[in-house]
Amino acid sequence: MDILVSIAQFVVNEILSVPAFLIGIITAVGLIALRKSVGQVIGGAVKATLGFLLIGAGATLVISSLSPLGTMIQGATGAQGVIPTNEAIVGIAQAQYGAQVSWLMILGFALSLVLARFTPLHYVFLSGHHILFMATLLTIVLASAGYGGLLVVGVGGLLLAILMVSLPALAHPYTRKITGDDSIAIGHFGTAGYIASGAVGSAVGRKSRSTEELQLPESLRFLRDSMVATALSMVLMYLVLAVLFLVRAGNETAFAAFDPAASSVGNFFMLAVTQGLQFGVAVAVILFGVRTILGELVPAFQGIAARVVPGAIPALDAPIVFPYAQNAVLVGFIASFVGGLVGLATLSIWLGPLLGLALILPGLVPHFFTGGAAGVYGNATGGRRGAILGGFINGLLITFLPALLLRVLGDFGEANTTFGDTDFGWFGILIGTGAGAGSWIGIALALLIGAALLGLATIVQRKVVDTGWDPSPGRVTAAQSTPTPGGSTTTSATSYAKIRPPAGAPAPPPPPAG
Repeated sequence: MDILVSIAQFVVNEILSVPAFLIGIITAVGLIALRKSVGQVIGGAVKATLGFLLIGAGATLVISSLSPLGTMIQGATGAQGVIPTNEAIVGIAQAQYGAQVSWLMILGFALSLVLARFTPLHYVFLSGHHILFMATLLTIVLASAGYGGLLVVGVGGLLLAILMVSLPALAHPYTRKITGDDSIAIGHFGTAGYIASGAVGSAVGRKSRSTEELQLPESLRFLRDSMVATALSMVLMYLVLAVLFLVRAGNETAFAAFDPAASSVGNFFMLAVTQGLQFGVAVAVILFGVRTILGELVPAFQGIAARVVPGAIPALDAPIVFPYAQNAVLVGFIASFVGGLVGLATLSIWLGPLLGLALILPGLVPHFFTGGAAGVYGNATGGRRGAILGGFINGLLITFLPALLLRVLGDFGEANTTFGDTDFGWFGILIGTGAGAGSWIGIALALLIGAALLGLATIVQRKVVDTGWDPSPGRVTAAQSTPTPGGSTTTSATSYAKIRPPAGAPAPPPPPAG
């Protein structure tokens, strides 16, 4: 038994939970199905793997750049509370539930392929680290409700599989508005925030111009370069917070907390400038990695669609949409962070004292990745207003939902960290509340919630996605709108309905982004 557990943990922790390896394997399978040569299979798989490693390298740089910013925010405001960090809570849970998480994840992934093959939901969820995060959440919630290992793995695996095929379908009308076709879907457990952002954009921004159509005078034309604009915006944010931190905490405390290498006020400020510039580099690396993987994975999926899961659509991590509206990423990030601050104020002044909820401090990493993606979704349906309000709504969601989620995490609710993205929140709360009924009633309620989600996704797929419903008719997709040197845009073709491939035909890869 110990050998089987060790094998399962190796497969989960060393392969399936590493997105780069999982993507490489899937790409190889697709190329083999296309009857490519051995050299083409190896080359395509390695290149796809390298693309995801580039995304990971960029994400590491983002986290490294945002860590000092979080220190300065806490130092400048004096706020204390829980910072949602998926990796932290998963690491804590592994010591107690590592084996159950491993088997639950393997079962969930296998069942998701079965659902993708035999239901209308032909989505293959490829964000391995998020599969691990959700498997951990379900294990914690079900085990904390008092259920044994077999029930936790069996019920949790089925619920995980349902999520992996259902959430991409629910978001796909909005994802398609971004990409212009069915070549990719979103495979990230921040989907509720993206759907909310797209819906808000449809409601408020029909006449709002895209974030990518910024009209700038000649002297500010350099801001059309997203890497430059992102870096300068972050430098400004760092400098403002550095000043506030220095004034409130004093030289010695500020230097030690922000960067022990700081030796003078001038050095302190230049370190802040450097961190802001490094953030711009990190975003550029992520965008390059996304373009690299799309060039390999999307063609390979034509083979999977034809041989393994007919009509399969790869569901990928949130940064996959970043190249389609790079200005919207920054707008969404800032708006989401502002929403987090407003949510924190609401918790501290009203909801915290009223309901006994913990204070959720804005985590820069979830606000960047989910807020940035929410900005892209909001921009696709509602332009600048959609990006701003969509990002803001996402910020509120990833503040209030984690606060409520802590109540169903049992002993892990005292760990001073929790899961950060929206789907962990709402689904964990529902399953935790249902399972809390105990005995077979709790299991029945949990399965009923899963069945309802699967049924809803199937209806949306049949009635909305397959019919080509456009959430914001009249607006061109991000993939069809290309900025010109003067800041305006040119539009290729017209609406999605006119470029949609015939039923059963593999979708073309998205155009080069950026």
